[in-house]
Amino acid sequence: MSHTLGVRQAQKLKTRQALLDAALALLAEQSLSSLGLREVTRAVGVAPTAFYRHFRSTADLGVALVEEALGSLHPMIRTTVSGAGDSEERITRAVELIARHVDAYPAHVRFIARERHGGVQPVRAAIQEQLARFGREVKDELAKDPQSAGWSEDDLLMLAHLYVDQMLVTASLFLEAPPAPAPERERVARLAARQLRLISVGRRHWLD
Repeated sequence: MSHTLGVRQAQKLKTRQALLDAALALLAEQSLSSLGLREVTRAVGVAPTAFYRHFRSTADLGVALVEEALGSLHPMIRTTVSGAGDSEERITRAVELIARHVDAYPAHVRFIARERHGGVQPVRAAIQEQLARFGREVKDELAKDPQSAGWSEDDLLMLAHLYVDQMLVTASLFLEAPPAPAPERERVARLAARQLRLISVGRRHWLD
């Protein structure tokens, strides 16, 4: 009996992931608010009623996609602002990490960029919740840096959100930059580094 239950659970998880993957592929050309569950189930090859065994609605599916797209990024985001290396090394590391992530997960990046201000409120709220968590985690990393001595909690959180917002902007720029010619991606990398450097310069003089 336990073996049968294990097989059923594995199949259920497989179908759920197939629905997420199909939705993400369909969302390359449209917003979540225009996506119909029949489109998703047709792409997977299951009956529309099967959708409700996994998600209450397309909005619920969208929230699951937010978790899939952003939930695993917390360690990477913290790494980009960790105290290891000098300021220039951190900036270079941050830009390289963002570029690699966009190359590996372009559909997820596109989904977040589009739905962050999209028409599905639960999904907007889920994205904002994840970004707020990023902000708190980055703030905690920044607080460990001696350069943050004397900063208030509110100012550190403000700085953290500046970094998080800039990372999202950089990801969007890499997403739109064609893989070839290479100079276009290099231009995006240089611009991103300059923008992060500007934030770092402001940080050094904030308490002046």
